[in-house]
Amino acid sequence: MTYFRKILILGGLGLMISCSSNPYRTTNKVYKKKAKAYAKELSRFPLEETQTDSALNFGEYPVGTTNFNLRRPNFVVIHHTAQDSTIQTLNTFTIPRTSVSSHYVIGDDGEVFHMLNNYYRAWHGGIGQWGHTTDLNSSSIGIELDNNGKEVFSEAQISSLLDVLKQLKEDYKIPAENFIGHLDIAPGRKVDPSADFPWKRLAEEDYGIWYDEDRIENIQFEHEFFTENPLKIDNIHPVFKQRIAFLDRYLFPNLIPDDFNIAEALRIIGYNIDDLDAAIKSFQIHFLQEKENVDGILNADEIKILYNLYRKSL
Repeated sequence: MTYFRKILILGGLGLMISCSSNPYRTTNKVYKKKAKAYAKELSRFPLEETQTDSALNFGEYPVGTTNFNLRRPNFVVIHHTAQDSTIQTLNTFTIPRTSVSSHYVIGDDGEVFHMLNNYYRAWHGGIGQWGHTTDLNSSSIGIELDNNGKEVFSEAQISSLLDVLKQLKEDYKIPAENFIGHLDIAPGRKVDPSADFPWKRLAEEDYGIWYDEDRIENIQFEHEFFTENPLKIDNIHPVFKQRIAFLDRYLFPNLIPDDFNIAEALRIIGYNIDDLDAAIKSFQIHFLQEKENVDGILNADEIKILYNLYRKSL
């Protein structure tokens, strides 16, 4: 037997052993079968058989456009698994009865499992909303980080996450402000990723937004600013008072107006404010990194942070 042939045989045996040792080979077959079925479904339209039993008044013959491509995800939603290990999460996502999944699972050791084609709809967000988008599952990539919610995220895990985010941003041109957390889209229902998650670090890499820490100390409240300010004029016509108030936002961008609305600011950033208390608590976990004092009440310094983020989101 020649040396080259021995190498081929050994390589083939190694491949067979590698394939047979995959504990998810059965569910991988299910994945491929479902993907094949969806591919067949996509290729059917607009063939004649799709029009046969329809009550719609179709044209004389089917016409398929030549100008199309695949829809692209426009959000990334980051989660922590709230489970005890990567293996537990992989098992959870490969059991049909759980009805939960994600595109990526990243282990504490930084190992990345890409579980679903990015063009498919994963079941990771549940009922939620960000801005005017109410079905995040249909427009987002879900990323699960192996973390039970009480642990510090490891450097290896965050490093791998940044690698994944970089690839996603390059592939799909996802805006920086559309990298969000599960707690952001589902306030009151979810708290992941926890307050230990390094949102500031991600924002510095252009994945998500963060407030301008160097500007917060310069932000003032209107009533404080005008208390001893010569621009404060009490005896002028109300029309001119309104005009000055209107110009304040442009002349004094670091001035919080007396009529600043916390709920409206949260809405502009993206939060669903139907439950304002829950929205504030999610804001506290994400941007204030609160762990214990998540009470739905913003103090003066926290309102300044909110105002800065609100201005950045306009």
